[in-house]
Amino acid sequence: MLAMRYKLPLFKKAPLVAVVRLSGAIGSSGRGSLNDVGLAPVLEKAFRKGKPAAVALQINSPGGSPVQSSLIGARIRRLSEELSVPVYAFVEDVAASGGYWLAAAADEIWADESSVVGSIGVISSGFGAHVFLARQGIERRVHTAGESKSMLDPFSPQKPEDVARLETLLGDIHEVFKTHVKTRRADRLAQDQDLFTGEIWLARRAEALGLIDGIGHLRPKMKEILGEKVRFRVHGPKKSLLSHVGIRVAEDAMTAIEERASFARFGL
Repeated sequence: MLAMRYKLPLFKKAPLVAVVRLSGAIGSSGRGSLNDVGLAPVLEKAFRKGKPAAVALQINSPGGSPVQSSLIGARIRRLSEELSVPVYAFVEDVAASGGYWLAAAADEIWADESSVVGSIGVISSGFGAHVFLARQGIERRVHTAGESKSMLDPFSPQKPEDVARLETLLGDIHEVFKTHVKTRRADRLAQDQDLFTGEIWLARRAEALGLIDGIGHLRPKMKEILGEKVRFRVHGPKKSLLSHVGIRVAEDAMTAIEERASFARFGL
């Protein structure tokens, strides 16, 4: 007697959207900072697990390290192209400076009407304490091998040649940033205005300038693109036991202060 075989009907799964939240300042140190090492396993899982139809980035960042911004953005592009998974960025409060660098790694950028976007520039800040030291009778002693080794020492008078070197470095980094934005946004960018002065805009103006694709929020926009039955899976770094019980070390406290100051630059 032949065994009876039953064929179950094939059900096509609803498309999956992998959601990755990129919130906070971008830097190489501090457990609260966005950096390539910390985000690498999160992004790898988001792009590979469950064969997602798209990856959605929730971005709320005032920027930070240009190197970490570049590394994270490059990783997003590599995974997107390798696996043929489109990327959509959704701006919350702000995607400025390095935060916009991350947004520009997406294929499309959407934002809330009150989102702050832009700040395509590079900044270096510091302080000078040499006058204070002199008034206190403190002598600064620095010995180097190499004339540029003590460049912009905050405890010594500022030298014009040091400022010139710094301006060259900042200019070179700015060019890299501009090239990234021009490559990613291409002919969507407005051609009649300089978008690379470090200025910021609200979303409607940013849309008119081609910096974003429009006003939209993550879930309704992804349903509009992929259908009402779209599924969402959120990916993020695992929190340590200490963070779960509310214990903060000094490094985390300093990171929080620096991040708060970064957001404050944009009135947030």
